[in-house]
Amino acid sequence: MATETQIELVNCAAECAAGSATPVAVAMSGGVDSSTVAAMLRERGRSVVGLTMQLWNQRRLPQLQGDGPAPHRCCSLDDVYDARRVAEHLSIPFYVVNFERAFEETVVRPFVEDYLAGRTPIPCTRCNNDVKFAELLTTARQIGAERIATGHYARVRVNIDTGRYELLRAVDESKDQTYFLFGLTQEQLAHAEFPLGELTKQEVRQIARRLAVPVAEKPESQEICFVPSGSYVRFIENYLEEQGNALGSEPGEMILTSGEVVGRHAGLHHYTVGQRRGLGVAIGRPVFVVALDRERNRLVLGEDAELRSGACEVRDVNWIAWEQPNGPVEAQVRIRNRHEPAAAVVTAVSATTARVTFREPQRAITPGQAAVFYAGERVLGGGWISE
Repeated sequence: MATETQIELVNCAAECAAGSATPVAVAMSGGVDSSTVAAMLRERGRSVVGLTMQLWNQRRLPQLQGDGPAPHRCCSLDDVYDARRVAEHLSIPFYVVNFERAFEETVVRPFVEDYLAGRTPIPCTRCNNDVKFAELLTTARQIGAERIATGHYARVRVNIDTGRYELLRAVDESKDQTYFLFGLTQEQLAHAEFPLGELTKQEVRQIARRLAVPVAEKPESQEICFVPSGSYVRFIENYLEEQGNALGSEPGEMILTSGEVVGRHAGLHHYTVGQRRGLGVAIGRPVFVVALDRERNRLVLGEDAELRSGACEVRDVNWIAWEQPNGPVEAQVRIRNRHEPAAAVVTAVSATTARVTFREPQRAITPGQAAVFYAGERVLGGGWISE
């Protein structure tokens, strides 16, 4: 039996088909960026349909909500309300689509599994690849829209020499989000629009005010949508308890890279590579988490110099500039979102794996983070850092 949402989408598809312009679906999060995108496209005479994704039931794990004011996080119930309010202001069709099952299977569970395996996951990247530009594109096509516009700060263009779609950094470097979009396929890039890629955040705010967008002054989201407390550890503990699973991470030894035991850790899931604060040890000099030895349940500590490495292996590589490079590629590689891209040589080992060799050793190359390859403003590709 069709759900109410499915029936509404079918009706919308019929209405759109009767119109003269092919609609563009705008992924509306309720924030100023995506709301301004919808307003800009509407002002340009485009046929716009707003789609808001219901990704996580905010009533789950109530023990994480706390008693104080809710932190700014994407995809909250307030955001759904704000997105609907903007759509009404713009007089555009608006629908909330439920992707909770897909989100939990492709984002939340892998997040928990990666964290427990000693990796540092990036759930927003998985959400972009597997939900926003996969599930949402399918839904958009159901209503007759062949393109998706989002509030990401990035750019897309076609390379006339190769015929491939390319992903480019945003003009506003401080807002550039290409690090989180490296996994987009040629099919997805071909149907994506990023109207904010040529604008600064200040200009976006000005446009929102000029077009009287109701959320023009709304602050930016800071927290991950399914981690309301901001604590990954608390979320993982409570999520596993909800699922009826034991955490399975026991206290163990803290050791220096020399092998000297200097203390006890509270469970490896409490720590990440590069961490300094909250270790609970004092040995007369700064020490950092260098590795998580899961086999022996040991937390390995060392000095800053011991965090530096000259190379890493990358898995599940998605090449954007080419199907696959013919040989080693000179690139600037970013190993964290706020990491200054570093000069490196990227060598494809197979269709989906690569080795990155840096010109200078880099600090805290962390399994589970992404390594994204740049050539100037172009994103050549990227993948996930392996152990």
